[in-house]
Amino acid sequence: MFTPNYDLLLEEAFERARLPYFDGFTGAHLPFFDPASISDDKLPARWSRIWKLHGSLGWDVRGDAIVRTGNRNATKLIYPDHLKYDEITRQPYSALFARLREFLTTPDSLLICSGFSFFDSHICAVLEESLSANTHTAIFAFQYRNLADEGLAIKLALNRPNLSIYARDGAIIFGVRGSWQPGQPPTDEWEGIRRTFWKTGTGEELNEFLLGDFAKLARFFALTQASRMSLVQEPLEKANGETVPPATGDAS
Repeated sequence: MFTPNYDLLLEEAFERARLPYFDGFTGAHLPFFDPASISDDKLPARWSRIWKLHGSLGWDVRGDAIVRTGNRNATKLIYPDHLKYDEITRQPYSALFARLREFLTTPDSLLICSGFSFFDSHICAVLEESLSANTHTAIFAFQYRNLADEGLAIKLALNRPNLSIYARDGAIIFGVRGSWQPGQPPTDEWEGIRRTFWKTGTGEELNEFLLGDFAKLARFFALTQASRMSLVQEPLEKANGETVPPATGDAS
């Protein structure tokens, strides 16, 4: 899992769910960044990997090492300015970007993007270079806005057909641009599946593809574990503001 975000959302989510993850740091008192440890995938399958391309809250410099302090002080980050290109040539960023390149140049890799604006030109350069070098990898980018508002993503997707853009009102898939036009469901069960990624508008509301919304994308992935999709419904909201999770059928 690659992220340019500084926040601790992913770490806190994994810890809340009691799921193991590895972020390149080793140790207990002041875990230190070990570039050699992220160069391969020799970890148990149940461990997730978090690679924070722009640094993270809690990272600090102690002597000649980058350490994870466990607090929220932001001392070692790449900020959105002209220094990005200089910073990514240094540790730990050079190792993290090398890991991204290695992943994307591995045959038959699939990278799913959510919430990425394509404004980070140094990341886009790695994506384009890797997509050009490896035509057997693919990127699916789920965008929150309408397709016309995703100019940078559109430009890259039209140049690299192994990057597909999925927006609210349309998509670019394998270099072909078009608007969404859902057809007749092939089976009755498909209606339940469609509700997990598609909103049918009523009145003046427009139909829209939902998975550009990170919360709906996360719910979609969770529902892939359900054996019966026909029971899928939108969450209900109580009068006190609490959200009641929807029924998802039997979990497999």
